[in-house]
Amino acid sequence: MSILYRADAARGAAWASHFAEAAPDLAFHVWPDAGDLSKVEYLVAWQAPPDLLAQLPNLKVLFSSGAGVDHVDFSAIPGHVQVVRMVEPGIVDGMVEYVTMSVLALHRDLFDYLAAQAEGAWREGPVRPAAARTIGVMGLGVLGQAVLGRLAAFGFRLRGWNRSPKAIDGVEGFAGTAGLAPFLAGCDILVCLLPLTAATRGLVDAQVLAGLPRGASLINVARGAVVDTEALLDALDAGHLGRAVLDVTEPEPLPPDHRLWRHPRVAITPHIASMTQPQTAAPVLLENLRRHQRGEPMLGLIDRARGY
Repeated sequence: MSILYRADAARGAAWASHFAEAAPDLAFHVWPDAGDLSKVEYLVAWQAPPDLLAQLPNLKVLFSSGAGVDHVDFSAIPGHVQVVRMVEPGIVDGMVEYVTMSVLALHRDLFDYLAAQAEGAWREGPVRPAAARTIGVMGLGVLGQAVLGRLAAFGFRLRGWNRSPKAIDGVEGFAGTAGLAPFLAGCDILVCLLPLTAATRGLVDAQVLAGLPRGASLINVARGAVVDTEALLDALDAGHLGRAVLDVTEPEPLPPDHRLWRHPRVAITPHIASMTQPQTAAPVLLENLRRHQRGEPMLGLIDRARGY
């Protein structure tokens, strides 16, 4: 049995080191040192080129090296090959940190004070307690639930929206098409953590943004294509949306002349909210490998029909 890692080379060295110590019985190769491709049963990759897949006749599982799988071309992957997304503590912790940072910055009007500083203006604003602010999270998977759990510690009012109902202690839940409008109507800050699928592409459009209270803010840490960029700019320009914090954009990287860069009420980071950490991801991968070998369900297994 052979495992091939084809992603960031520097991180690959850390993965290989962990496997050499924790699982010396497994042959772990880091691209381009791939070994005998006919023996590769497990592929760890961010992108799996069709020409590479064609050279792996015994491939059983494709492990995404990140939390999302929207980059995966399922049509190029044989039907018998299972696809697994990465769900590991490092990704979860990073996302929780970034969203918490962004929520608190919006809640405490940090961006307004930075703008005032640039003008040399001493402008005091009201200080609202966390209990007076409602945070809504779209997408209640592992990341969404972790974010809500951390925000609860500050005393925010919390609500969540998901395609199917999910009950979370201390969180007002909404689900499906019927639940979207009432969910949005109560959100002061909307956090988007939805996977990118055919159903969610462009979901946060003009109608969704109009459903938020005037002055609400958006944090997008999902995928850029989940949000209609022109609708977002229109809502900001009209003053309906207060601010937007974007870690993801459409396209990526964002062209230097794109209007989002220069919008005074938009903050952008280059898709760095959360990244796979080798020291925490390698043990998760190894556990999934052992699960597969024992015939047990793997963590993060993708349902191809749903796309996540």
